[in-house]
Amino acid sequence: MADAFEDEAEQTVTIDEYIEELEAEELEADLVLGGDEGKECTYPRGYMKRQAIFSCLTCVPGGTAGVCTACSLSCHDGHEVVELWTKRKFCCDCGNSKFGGVLCKLCPDKETENSENSYNHNFRGSYCTCGRPYPDPDAKEQIEMIQCCICEDWFHENHLGLNSSDEIPRDEDGEPLYEDFICQQCAITCSFLKLYPAYIWATSKQNNAPSVSNAENVVDNGSLDSRYPDKNEDNVPVAEILGHSSSSGSKPESVSTKEESVCDEGTEINVSSEDTKPCPENQELSAKCIIGVDINVSSVLLEKMEPMFLSKKWRELLCKCGTCYEFYTRNGIEYLTDKEDTIEAYEKMAKSKREEKLKQQEGAELNFLNTLNHVQKIEILSGIADMKNEFRTFLESFDQSKPVTSEDIKGVFENLAKKKKQRLS
Repeated sequence: MADAFEDEAEQTVTIDEYIEELEAEELEADLVLGGDEGKECTYPRGYMKRQAIFSCLTCVPGGTAGVCTACSLSCHDGHEVVELWTKRKFCCDCGNSKFGGVLCKLCPDKETENSENSYNHNFRGSYCTCGRPYPDPDAKEQIEMIQCCICEDWFHENHLGLNSSDEIPRDEDGEPLYEDFICQQCAITCSFLKLYPAYIWATSKQNNAPSVSNAENVVDNGSLDSRYPDKNEDNVPVAEILGHSSSSGSKPESVSTKEESVCDEGTEINVSSEDTKPCPENQELSAKCIIGVDINVSSVLLEKMEPMFLSKKWRELLCKCGTCYEFYTRNGIEYLTDKEDTIEAYEKMAKSKREEKLKQQEGAELNFLNTLNHVQKIEILSGIADMKNEFRTFLESFDQSKPVTSEDIKGVFENLAKKKKQRLS
C-alpha cells in the first residue's frame, strides 16, 4: 500500500530547477521567434529574410496566408493557429484580401496581397511527403522531423528516402553532425553540389553523399582540391571551418559536363540562360570560379534521388563568381550565399536580442533603486531578507510527504505581513 502511495505522489522540483527550466523554455521561444516580443506587426518591414510565421486556419482555412508573431497574438487569439517555425522572404498577410474584409488590428493599411510570398502545405497544417499533421493525433509515437533548408518543408526521419534513419549523420549522443538537410526533390536543383570536394558532406559511419554516375572528369588542369581556396572570404582558413585540412579532402566524383546529356537512367539537370538578379548588398561576386565549370550549361547526373546532409559551414565554401551566382538566382537559391539566411545566424540574432533585453531589465531595476532614498532602500532590502527567511523556515518545517497548496503560500505571506506590522509598530 505504501508503494502505491509513492507511485501516486506528485513529482517535486526545487525552486532553482524550476527557474532553470523556465529560463530554458524562454530561451527556446526566443530562438524560434527571433527575439520578436510580438508587439508590432512586421508588415512595414516588407519581405524579411527570416521570421517566425503562423497560419490561421480559422480565418483562412485553405492555408494560403501567413501572419507574424504580433498578429498571431493580437488578431488571432483563440483561433486555430498553426505554428510554422520560420520562413524566409515572407511578408505578413494579416488583414489583406485573404481575410474576408477583416482588417489587421496592428497595421490595417496593407496591400491586397503579398505576391512574393510562397505557401506550401505546411500552411494547412500538413507536413512531409505523407501530408500528416504534427503532432499526429493518429500516431502511437511521434517521429522526429527534419526541415529542408531549400523548400522549408518538414520530413519524418523515416520518410527521407534513406534505407534507415541510422544513415542520418549523428554523433554517439545522437546529436546531428550536419548543418543543413536538403530533401530528395530539392537535391535535384542542388545536384551541382556534387562538383565540390567531398568534405562539404556530413558523414557518420556511412557515406550519405548522393552518388554520381561515372563519367569523364570535369577537371583536366589539376584537381578541384588544388584550386579550392585555403581561406574563405573572411580570411578564415578552410581547415579551421571544416575541422580538418582541405588539402586532404577527397576529390569530387566525376560528373557529366556535356551541354545536353541524355541517359536512360538517373535524374538529369539541364538549365538554360536567363536574365539574372543583382547580387545582394552584403556580398561581392568574385571573378574566378572555384569549381571551374559553368553550371549554367553543364548537367550533373545523379544515379538516384537521395537527400543531402551538408557539413558545418558548408555555405561559406560555395563559389560566388558571377557565373555560379547566375545559376543560383535562376533557380531561386541565391539565399544560400547570404550569411544572414542561416538558422544559425537567426538564432545568434535572437540570443543577442535576449541578452540586450535582460540587460535592460537589470538596468531598469537598478534605476528604480537609484530613485529611492536611503530609508526606502533599507526597507526593500529588509523585505527581501524577510521573504527569504520566511520561505526557508517554511521549507524546513514543511512535511515533504504532502503537496504544497495555495493555502500554504497564502500563510507564508500572511506571516510576512504580520512581521512587517510588528517591525513598524
